Amino acid sequence: MSQNSPSTHRSAVLLLLATAVMWSLGGVLVKSVEWPSMAKAGARSAIGCVVLFLWLRRQTRFTWRPTQLGAALAYCGTVSLYVIANDRTTAANTIFLQYTGPIYVALLSPWVLGERARRSDWLCIAIALAGIALFFRDQFSPRGLMGIFAALGSGLCYGTMIVLLRKERDSSPASALLLGNLITAVIGLPFAFGHSLPPAQAGMIVVLGVVQLGLPYVLFSIAIQRVTALEAVLLPMLEPILNPLWVAIGRGEWPGPWSLAGGGLVLGAVILRGCLGTIGTASKTSA
Repeated sequence: MSQNSPSTHRSAVLLLLATAVMWSLGGVLVKSVEWPSMAKAGARSAIGCVVLFLWLRRQTRFTWRPTQLGAALAYCGTVSLYVIANDRTTAANTIFLQYTGPIYVALLSPWVLGERARRSDWLCIAIALAGIALFFRDQFSPRGLMGIFAALGSGLCYGTMIVLLRKERDSSPASALLLGNLITAVIGLPFAFGHSLPPAQAGMIVVLGVVQLGLPYVLFSIAIQRVTALEAVLLPMLEPILNPLWVAIGRGEWPGPWSLAGGGLVLGAVILRGCLGTIGTASKTSA
C-alpha cells in the first residue's frame, strides 16, 4: 500500500465505488426481464464469460483441481440462486441475505483453511442470525418463503466460494470465476428454449452480463490490490444500500419494516466482522 501514490489510491477507491454501483443494478434489471429465472442467470453468465475471457486471455488456466471446481460450482450457486431469489422475494431481502456470506466464511474457515474463529466472529454470527429471523416476519406466502430460502442459499454459496477462492489464491482464482460462469451458462441457457424475449429486455440481459457482472469483477480485481483491507470490506457495502433503492424507484417495490430491520442487523454484523478482522490483522502485523 505504501508503494501507491495518493492519486493511485484515490483511483482505486473510485473503481471500488463504481464496482458497487454496477453490482447494485442487479435487482432492478433481473426484475425487469420476464424470462425463466435460470434462463436469465445463464444468459447473464454467458455474456459475463466473454468479458472475463477478454480480460484474462492467456492468463486463463483451468486446473480442474477440486478447489477450483468447487469454487466454480459455488459461484454458479451464488449467481443462480440470486436470480431465483429476486424473482420470488424483494430485492432488499435478496441482497441483504446474500451478504450473510462472510458469516459462513467464519464458520467454514476453521475446517477448510485452518483459521480459528474468534469470539468476535461468534458475536457477529449471533447478530446476523437474529437479523435473518426477522426476514421471515414479512414473508408469509410460499413464494416469498421460497425466495428467502433461495437468498440464504445464495449467501451460503457466496461464503463457500470466498473460502475456496482463498484456498486457490496461489493458483488462478479468476479462472475459477470464469469457469463458474461457463457452468452457469451451460445449465441455464436451455431454460430459455421456447421463451421469446422482446428486444428491450434482451438489451437488459446484455447490460446484466456486461455492466452488472463482467465489468465489475474486472474493476474489483484491479482495485482490490490498491486499497486497504478495511476499504475492501466497507466500500462494496454501498451495493446492498443502492440495490433496493433502484428497485423502489424503477419497480415501486418496497421492503417491509421487519426486512429492513433484519437487513440492518445482517449488514451491521458483516461490517463489524470486517472491521474487527482488519484490526486483528493489523495488530498481528505490528506485533
